[in-house]
Amino acid sequence: MTLFRVAPKQGSMRYFEHAVLIVLSAVFALSTTGCRSSSKSDEILVGHYASMTGSEATFGQSTDKGIRMAIDEINAAGGVLGKQFKLITYDDKSDAREAATAVTRLVTNDQVTAVLGEVASKLSLEGAPICQQNGVPMITPSSTNPKVTEVGDMIFRVCFIDPFQGFVCAKFARENLKAQKAAILYDQSQTYSVGLQAEFEKSFVKLGGQITTKEAYQKGEQDFTSLLTSIRSTKPDIIFLPGYYNDVGTIATQARKLGITVPLLGGDGWESPKLAEIGGDAINGCFYSNHYSPQDPSPRVQEFIQKYKKLNGNTPDSMAALAYDATQILRDAINRAGSLSGTAIAAQLAKTKAFDGVTGKITIDEHRNAVKSAVILEMKNGVPTYVTTITP
Repeated sequence: MTLFRVAPKQGSMRYFEHAVLIVLSAVFALSTTGCRSSSKSDEILVGHYASMTGSEATFGQSTDKGIRMAIDEINAAGGVLGKQFKLITYDDKSDAREAATAVTRLVTNDQVTAVLGEVASKLSLEGAPICQQNGVPMITPSSTNPKVTEVGDMIFRVCFIDPFQGFVCAKFARENLKAQKAAILYDQSQTYSVGLQAEFEKSFVKLGGQITTKEAYQKGEQDFTSLLTSIRSTKPDIIFLPGYYNDVGTIATQARKLGITVPLLGGDGWESPKLAEIGGDAINGCFYSNHYSPQDPSPRVQEFIQKYKKLNGNTPDSMAALAYDATQILRDAINRAGSLSGTAIAAQLAKTKAFDGVTGKITIDEHRNAVKSAVILEMKNGVPTYVTTITP
């Protein structure tokens, strides 16, 4: 089926076929007083849209594993309101159109009670308007762009946002790495990357640093030689690289081949076991901000890691940890709401305070964003290694 685009409005995409489905489902929602449930009275359907395949596949795969682990624990403990969670996951293939289609299907066809996802902010911005218009609460585990929750009062997140992450990176660059000058290389096709580079620049300059140059690339590029050569000529102390792991690994390799030896610094989009695989030795000695560290000695964290390893055979990354927290926060909100009404669940999500999550104490503020600390990790011998924690 051909999808016809409507002109973007306030950063979100609309498709004619989705608009029709949204109107029909809104009518259905009104006729059922906003309460959604499975055809089986003992089930609560939870939707998840994710990049299970595509360019950011590790994001979706880790997130799905974290959600499923949480749901297994919740169901084993008796479920929620006497019902069992049932997860429906659709692969959006790291594609914006697929993300919109997946969420429309979850909301209108499957009639899920709530939606979890996405990781990439660009994809969350496709799903959020659909959930908002249909009165279905959506929790993104790890989309950090502020615009996501600005969509409306049904949209939440359990991760920090880019203004804080940009500050964290800038503060670490200035105080820990003693950087005076920074160059920026960002992905102009990704909402996440565009937003984070702007926040880093703002904070770095405010802290007394200088931006030597800003260069932009497009998702899918393979040759960064000319951009890196231009950056090299400005002699920065660091290069801020707020992209996703697949591009970061390639850029690091090409940078070292050009004789660029300064550290690369980035955000949580680096988080993937594929980073070391793609970047090899070139990524060692580079840093990124993240949501938690597996090296945290907290019993809460270590218990989570051991259970996850037993289920999946590997150490959980932050995407898995945030997904686990998002699912548990949804459980908590439904319990407190005592209802499957989207409005009632959203009201309780908004009241979440100091929730004891794997990724730290999570409080949802008045903008439906999580207030929490961040960690800085250094790549050492291919392993993300804890450096420091920076609090709001």
